[in-house]
Amino acid sequence: MQNIRFGTDGWRGVISDNFTFENVRKVAGAIADYYKENSYPPFRIAIGFDTRFLSSTYARLVAEILSNRGIEVLLSPSFVPTPALSFITRKLSLTCGIMITASHNPCEYNGIKIKTQQGGAAGIQITQQIEKKLKEIGITKSRVKPATINMMNFISDYIRFLRSYLNLDILKNKRYKVLVDAMHGSGNSFIKDILNDTKIQLDFIRNEVNPGFGGLRPEPVLENLLPSIQKLKEKKYDLGIVLDGDADRIAAFLGDAEFLHPQKILGLLILHLTRNRRLKGGVIKTIVGTNLIDKITKKLGLKLYETPVGFKYISEIMQKEDILIGGEEAGGIGFKDYIPERDGTLAGLLLIEMMAYENKSMAEILKNMEDEFGRYFYLREDLKLNKPVSQNLYQRFKKTKNILGEKVIEVKDYDGVKLICEDESWVMARLSGTEPLIRFYAEAKDADKAHRLIKFAKKCFTIF
Repeated sequence: MQNIRFGTDGWRGVISDNFTFENVRKVAGAIADYYKENSYPPFRIAIGFDTRFLSSTYARLVAEILSNRGIEVLLSPSFVPTPALSFITRKLSLTCGIMITASHNPCEYNGIKIKTQQGGAAGIQITQQIEKKLKEIGITKSRVKPATINMMNFISDYIRFLRSYLNLDILKNKRYKVLVDAMHGSGNSFIKDILNDTKIQLDFIRNEVNPGFGGLRPEPVLENLLPSIQKLKEKKYDLGIVLDGDADRIAAFLGDAEFLHPQKILGLLILHLTRNRRLKGGVIKTIVGTNLIDKITKKLGLKLYETPVGFKYISEIMQKEDILIGGEEAGGIGFKDYIPERDGTLAGLLLIEMMAYENKSMAEILKNMEDEFGRYFYLREDLKLNKPVSQNLYQRFKKTKNILGEKVIEVKDYDGVKLICEDESWVMARLSGTEPLIRFYAEAKDADKAHRLIKFAKKCFTIF
């Protein structure tokens, strides 16, 4: 029981280790009990699942637990992107949504994400109460008549909305060639149905179901994207789009296979929404976000919010403030007039739309942005942990006064420890909220310095 903990985005665990049928039953029961005590009838919950091993079985099990507690269930008959589950939850004003997924984690993991009635990620004020409920699972519940479990297609409404969000008129006659890498996840080839009446050619790779993800983790970071790179070099494309395991995150490539980091995607889409679409609103980034976003928002006069890592923090602000766009380092981006949640498919579609609005290649658009706001080199490296990290290491790291000859002028420690230097370069160490990893981040105005900053941070945590 002590291993059941909701982290950065939901509860995740290793299948048959702590992510067991028994623990899934307990978590489902705790979720049911929490919402029956803290919301109003009728109690209706949507359940979706991804392409991972046993995900459909876990989804059915959760549905049965909820039904036996008198909660009506809307269950997807097939795997779906997490944003589709969030969308249907909001559209139908359901009690909540439950997604069976471990997102970008390795194949041995599975997990449960909870979506609020608004479609956003459940915050800690909800998940902490659910964790407390786990201790009460043994208490006998009053008998209720089982509620119905209804099979429901979440995808048709999701696709219909995304089509309405885009300017399909401007896309209709564009003959772009776009590569889509689904990483064997639940994003699959749904984007084809959104663009089906345009002349855009879509080629798909890794869109077949493979619970082992081809031996790679379904996280859209460069070391997992060799199949995309090889395909982009074989054939001429205008853009490459990569979706993570449950399709709520994005990475991208220029047509020549140059990696377009998610941090740059966020900057590009801020410019697209403000300058091309003429939309307004605030911008949200996380503590590990690039300085590029600060530069863009300052010039455009947009209010900038900064949060801890985890889209649930972005989601909370999106539900309270007038937000144009919110994005995290790992490629999760959410948009105005939609769910307060990230959607990798929509982010990719808006990149295509940006090319159409500006009638330029993505390489030209990127160059224009970097000419105007500066070029930043951003890195992240992960170190697997065999034992917990001592808080003494963090304290020593936090007291660093000088890095590579540059004075440290600011320290942020509300989520990990971030050291910011006089020349705007910075380096950060933070424990992962979903895996036994410590993550190191760095950014500088030249690639060599970014690498040296990462090396410095790793050395701090291995020598101290």
